[in-house]
Amino acid sequence: MDFNCNRLPALRHIAQMAVGYDNIDVRAASARGIAVTHTPNTLTDATADLTIGLLLSVARRFHEGEAMLREGRFSPAQQRAFDQLWPRFGLDYTATARDYDAIFGRKALRVVEIGFGNGEALRFAAKQDPSRDYIGIEVHAPGVGRLLNALSDDGSDHVRIYRHDAVEVLSHEIADGSLDEIRIYFPDPWHKKRHNKRRLLQPEFATLLARKLRVGGRLHLATDWQDYAEQMWAVLDATPGLRNRAGAHGQVSRPEWRPQTHFETRGQKLGHGVWDLLYDKDADGMTGRQAVNRIAD
Repeated sequence: MDFNCNRLPALRHIAQMAVGYDNIDVRAASARGIAVTHTPNTLTDATADLTIGLLLSVARRFHEGEAMLREGRFSPAQQRAFDQLWPRFGLDYTATARDYDAIFGRKALRVVEIGFGNGEALRFAAKQDPSRDYIGIEVHAPGVGRLLNALSDDGSDHVRIYRHDAVEVLSHEIADGSLDEIRIYFPDPWHKKRHNKRRLLQPEFATLLARKLRVGGRLHLATDWQDYAEQMWAVLDATPGLRNRAGAHGQVSRPEWRPQTHFETRGQKLGHGVWDLLYDKDADGMTGRQAVNRIAD
C-alpha cells in the first residue's frame, strides 16, 4: 500500500468511492484485517447515457449547432433572412445622430428594447401597438435572424433593428429626450459576485438611459434574479430624473405589454420569482429617494 499501516494503528476500513480499486493493495489490507470497499456499477448508467449522447451528437451534429450559438453565428436560414430582410428592417451603426422621422416615414413616439434576445417580446409589442415605432438592439446573431423573419411575416414596418452595442447606439445615434420608453427584459445577471461588475445596469448606464427618455417617458426592466433586482433598485433610485412608479424599492405586476416568455415560465415552475420595475422620467431631475424625502419633509 502507499501508506505505512503502522502509522495508522486504528485503521479498520478503506472506502473507495469508485468502480475500480487497482490503487489499493487489497492483499496487504487483508493481512492487517482492514476492510476494503468500493462502489461497483455506480457509473454504469452515466457511462451509457454519455455514450448515447455522444453518438447522437455526432450523428445530428449537435456540437456544430452549439458552437454556432456560442459564437453568435447565423444559421443558413438566418443568414438568408439577414441578406434579404436587413435592408428593410436593419440599421447599420454609423456613430452619427439619426433622423428617425425620415427612417420610419412618420412622426411617432418611439420605444427602444435593449437586448431583445429572440425578439419574442419586441414582436408581441409591435403587433399590439402599431401606433409607436420600435427600435430593437441586440448583438446576438441568431436572435436577430429570427426576429427579421418574424417581422417580415407580420409586416411590422414600424420596427427597426440594430445589431450593435447598446451603449454606443444610445450615446451616438439617439437624441437626448427623444424616447417614449426604454425596455430591458432579463439582462444577463452575471450571478457570480466577482462578475457583478459586468452587469448592464450600472450608474453611468442608468444616467444615459434617463437622458434619452422624454419627460413623462418610462423605463421598464424585468429580471428573475432577486440580487439583480436589488442592484437595479439601488442604482435607479439614485439616478436623477427617474422615479419608481411603485415607490422606493417597489415592483409592479407584469404589464400587459410584456408577454410571459417560455424562459420565464420555466423559471417560475422551478420556483424563481420575477421582478418588474417601472420608472417614470420626471421633469424636476430629482432622484426617487429625494422625492420621497421631500414628501416626508
